[in-house]
Amino acid sequence: MAVDRLERGKDVVQVGVESAAVHIGRIVVIVAGAVRDVTRELGDFASDVFEMREAARRAEADAVQREAGPPPLP
Repeated sequence: MAVDRLERGKDVVQVGVESAAVHIGRIVVIVAGAVRDVTRELGDFASDVFEMREAARRAEADAVQREAGPPPLP
């Protein structure tokens, strides 16, 4: 009888550990996907900021050029 009780206890622990491993694995996949998605969004946002900054520089250069007037004829 003691062996049966020990074996049942071992089985319960084994099933519990297996279940925990499966659920933890799924959680890790979810977290990794979220980290990937957040990183991608941050990268896209940074690209947008760089593009806006470059567009502002071009607009400023165009404004300066317009203020200077047309270049003299050769």
